[in-house]
Amino acid sequence: MSVLVGALLGMGVSTTHADKPGGNWFPFAPGPGPVVSGSALDLRSLNERVAGEHGYIQARDGHFVRAGDGQPVRFWAVNGPPDSARTPEELTRLAHRLAQYGVNLVRAHGAVFDKKGETNPERVRRLQSIVSAMKGEGIYTHLSIYFPLWLDPEPETPWLQGYDGHQHAFASLMFDRAFQEHYRGWWQALLLAPGPDGRRLIDEPALFGLEVQNEDSLFFWTFNAKSLPPKQWAMVESQFAEWLVTKHGSLEKAVASWSGARLPEDRPESGRMGIRPLWNIAHEKTARDRDTAAFLFEVQESFYRDTITWLRQLGFKGVITASNWNTADNQVLGPLERWSYASGDFIDRHGYFGGVHTGESSEWSIRVGQQFSDRSALRMDGSKPGSARSYVHPAADVKYNGLPTMLSETTWNRPNRYRGEAPLFFAAYGALQDSDAVVHFALDGAEWSVKPGYFMQPWTLLAPTQFGQFPAAARLYREGLVHIGDVLAEVSLSRADLLQLKGTPLPLDAAFDELRLKDVPSGEGAPASGLQVDPLIHFAGRTRTQLGTKESHTLIQPLGSWIDRSQKQVRSTTGELVLDCDVGVLELRAPGAQGAMGNLAARPSIELPDVTVSSPLDLVQIVVVSLDSQPIARSERMLLQVMTEERPTGWQTAPAGPGMQRIESLGPDPWQVREIQGSVSFRRADAASLRVVPLELNGAPKPSIGNASRIELRPSTLYYEILR
Repeated sequence: MSVLVGALLGMGVSTTHADKPGGNWFPFAPGPGPVVSGSALDLRSLNERVAGEHGYIQARDGHFVRAGDGQPVRFWAVNGPPDSARTPEELTRLAHRLAQYGVNLVRAHGAVFDKKGETNPERVRRLQSIVSAMKGEGIYTHLSIYFPLWLDPEPETPWLQGYDGHQHAFASLMFDRAFQEHYRGWWQALLLAPGPDGRRLIDEPALFGLEVQNEDSLFFWTFNAKSLPPKQWAMVESQFAEWLVTKHGSLEKAVASWSGARLPEDRPESGRMGIRPLWNIAHEKTARDRDTAAFLFEVQESFYRDTITWLRQLGFKGVITASNWNTADNQVLGPLERWSYASGDFIDRHGYFGGVHTGESSEWSIRVGQQFSDRSALRMDGSKPGSARSYVHPAADVKYNGLPTMLSETTWNRPNRYRGEAPLFFAAYGALQDSDAVVHFALDGAEWSVKPGYFMQPWTLLAPTQFGQFPAAARLYREGLVHIGDVLAEVSLSRADLLQLKGTPLPLDAAFDELRLKDVPSGEGAPASGLQVDPLIHFAGRTRTQLGTKESHTLIQPLGSWIDRSQKQVRSTTGELVLDCDVGVLELRAPGAQGAMGNLAARPSIELPDVTVSSPLDLVQIVVVSLDSQPIARSERMLLQVMTEERPTGWQTAPAGPGMQRIESLGPDPWQVREIQGSVSFRRADAASLRVVPLELNGAPKPSIGNASRIELRPSTLYYEILR
C-alpha cells in the first residue's frame, strides 16, 4: 500500500522580523577561555580519553561502532577546523573547546593538492596535525579531500585532458582512468606519509573515515556536454558505445532495440553514441534513456566500488563513504545515486535550510544591499515568502540497505531569524530516526565572532544560536534522550525496477545551499512526478529502503495516529515529539529531555510531563536535559538551556517588499542575543527543594536564585543548573 500526498497542511507564509533600534538585546561574549571543567556545560566526559582508544570505527548492524568493544557511537560533529587555528597549540585549544561542547567528530574538508593538481605537502602536514590534536580530546577525524569546485585543470594537463583552466572538473573522476590514477596518488601521499611522530594516518584509529568525493554525480545537472570539455565528453560517449556493444552485440542492434531512436550527436562510425539530457531521461524514460541510465549507474558504481577496494588494499581500516550528492530528479534518479554508494560503509548526504537570499555573491557571503527572507522549519515554511508549505528538510533520513547514515553538511543559513531552531531540531529528529552522524557546517573561525568585514559568512557555526545550544542538543542526541521511533515505512526496490526508472515512493528531495543551487537549471528542480509516501513520515518515525532486491514492495504503516492534518500536528510514535506546524512549536516530552521551541507566544503555557514552560516570545528555545542519566522526574542534576535569536552588533535591515528585508548594515562583533522572557516550573513533588543556579556563559556558577517550583527566566541568562 502507499500513502498519497494530498493537500497536507495548506498554505504557509514566511514572516519576517524587522529589528527596531534600541531593542532589548544583550551582548554574547563568552571569551576565549574554555568552559569551566566539570560544569553543566562541559561534555568532555562523553568522549573517549583519546579517539581510537577502543579501536577503529566500523559499520556494523546499521550503526557506527568501536571495533574494540562493539559499542555503538553517534557522532555530533562539525565541518572544520578553521585555517585560523594554525599552530599545534591553537588546534589543541580548539579541540578542547569542541569536546567540551559535545563534538566527537570533525570533517576536515579541503584539497590536498595545489592549483596544478599536485599533492601539497603542507596540506598533508596540516591534516596530520588536525588528526593528532583532535585525537587528544577524544574527537575523530573524517577526511574529505576532493571536490570538483577546487580543481580547474590547466591546458595540457597530462592526466586530465581537454580543460582550459576555467572549467571545474565535474564528473571526470568517475570515467577518466588517467585522472583516477592521479587521484589515487593524493590518497597515497596523505595516508602513507610519516607524521612528526613517525606514525602514518593509515595506521591511526583516530581517523574515522574517508570520503571518495564531495558533491558530484553522473546524475546531477552538472553532467552535460556544456559542463565538460569536448575531449571529456567524447570519452563518455565512447565508453557508452562500448557498453552498448557489450550489452546488445552491436550499435545497430542497440538502436534497433530503441525502435530506431537516434540523436544528432551519434557517431557510430567513430565508436561514439550520444547521451540524452538528464531531464529527458528522468521524465521520458524511453528504451534509450533506460540504457543510458544503466550505463551511467554502472560507471559510477564501479568507480566507487573499485576505489573503495583500492583503499582497503592500501591498508585503511576505518569507514569509507562514496559521496553525498543529489540528482536531477531524486525520485527517479535518486535511488540509483544511493545504490551506487552501497559498496561503501555508510550513506552520506548534504542538506541546507534557508529562505530567499539574493544580491552580489549571496551564494557564499552576506553583504550590505542584499535581500533575504526569514524561514521557519517548525512551520514548514515554503522557500519563498507566500509560497506553499514545504516538507523537504535535511533532517529527514532514510536508512538504505541497512547501512549507517551521515548528514555531513547542514545548517540553517543566515541571515534568518529562525536559525536558532537548528541544533535542537537536528538533535531531536536525528535521535528519533536513529541517524548516526550530524555534521554542522561550518566551523569557519576559532572564536565567537560574526566574522566582521565588508562581508560575512552565511554558515558561521561559532554563534550563540548554533554552538551556544550544543550543550543540551549534543547531550540529547548522543545519549539518546529522545528515543528511537518505530519503523513506519519499509521499501524494497528491485534491480529491474530501478533500471527501468520506476523510481522510489520514498525520495529524499534536494535541500541545496545557494552555492550549488546555481547548478540547477531554472524551473527544473522539481521531481518528475508527485511524491507517494507522505514526507511528514520522517517527523513521526523511521523509514528504510532496500535497493537492488529481487522484487519490489512497499509497506507503509497507517499514519493517521501520528499525522493529524486537521490540527496541523505531527506526533512521533514515541509520543516524545509533537510538532505543531500551524503556529510553529515543537514540544519535547521525553523522560530525559523536556521543553518547547518556536512561537511560544501562541500558547499561554505548555505542560510537559514534568515541567511547564511559558514565554511571551514568538521565537525561543527552552529545554531541560538530565545530566545524571535519570529521568527528569527524579534527576538530581539537570541543565536548563534557553535561547532566542542572534544578530551582530549594529545589524540593520529595512523592508524590501512582501516578506523581504534589505541589509543596511552588517555590524561588528560581538554577537547580540534578544533578551529572554518566560518561566519554567517543575511539577515534581520535591520541586521546592531543587536549587536553581544560573551559569555564566562559560559554565561558572552564579549565586542560587531560589527553587524550581517556578523559575523566572533572567533576560540575559542562557544556562541554569538544577540541583537536588
